[in-house]
Amino acid sequence: LSEYLKTVGVELIDFKLEFGRTGEGNIILADEISPDTCRFWDSKTGEKLDKDRFRRDMGGEKEAYREILHRLLGI
Repeated sequence: LSEYLKTVGVELIDFKLEFGRTGEGNIILADEISPDTCRFWDSKTGEKLDKDRFRRDMGGEKEAYREILHRLLGI
């Protein structure tokens, strides 16, 4: 994931994932990969493109999430 994100100018700082177990005991991923669960920064500017914008009252959350989407889709 980190290597792919570098190709679109995004640095993956860290992320969290939640796992669970099925009734049969199998381990399953029970989370998502998104700006809500990962810290994404612009590779050149260091601009935060994730939920830290909300946590730190920086504003521009929708624009940052949209920017991640556009980069991932190549728009």
